[in-house]
Amino acid sequence: MLEFNFTPFPELNTERLHLRQINRDDVQELYFLRSDEQVMQYIDRPRATTTEEVYQFIDMISKAIKENKDITWGICQKNESRIVGYLGWWRIKPEHHRAEIGYALHPAWHGKGVAGEAVKAVLDYGFNTMKLHSAEACVNPGNTASIKLLERNGFVREAYYKEDYYFNGRFLDSAIYSLLTPYR
Repeated sequence: MLEFNFTPFPELNTERLHLRQINRDDVQELYFLRSDEQVMQYIDRPRATTTEEVYQFIDMISKAIKENKDITWGICQKNESRIVGYLGWWRIKPEHHRAEIGYALHPAWHGKGVAGEAVKAVLDYGFNTMKLHSAEACVNPGNTASIKLLERNGFVREAYYKEDYYFNGRFLDSAIYSLLTPYR
């Protein structure tokens, strides 16, 4: 079984991005991301309606990191402190060497390669540092941009569940994508 230690927090850098720990100072940016209709369109969870809900989300992220259960990074441009998105590993199954990747990005940054660059860095961390054997992503099948991002990073669709998820008074489909470690 895998064991993780996310202390000190592992900041990641790419050519254009700095991935850092999210903190309570990020409440306004996260409030936008968690409440914006376009960002939340395919994230089948209730939208944030107050900053207090976002503070609770930040506290949940911080607790999971402290307990080495999940890890989430804020996405910043290099030399900037304001986050433009977030991504991370959750639903980590250490006994199976597997975790789920997820992400959200401000619409102003869509189509600029930011998500792809951040996902590559987090996949590298997951496979090389965390020693994951496989990564998973659960996607709303209507989210073609997310599906293309996953496929560009080597993910393949392994399952399609019809009406397996109940949200907002209706049943929704889920598509499961996965990637085996390329570092065997």
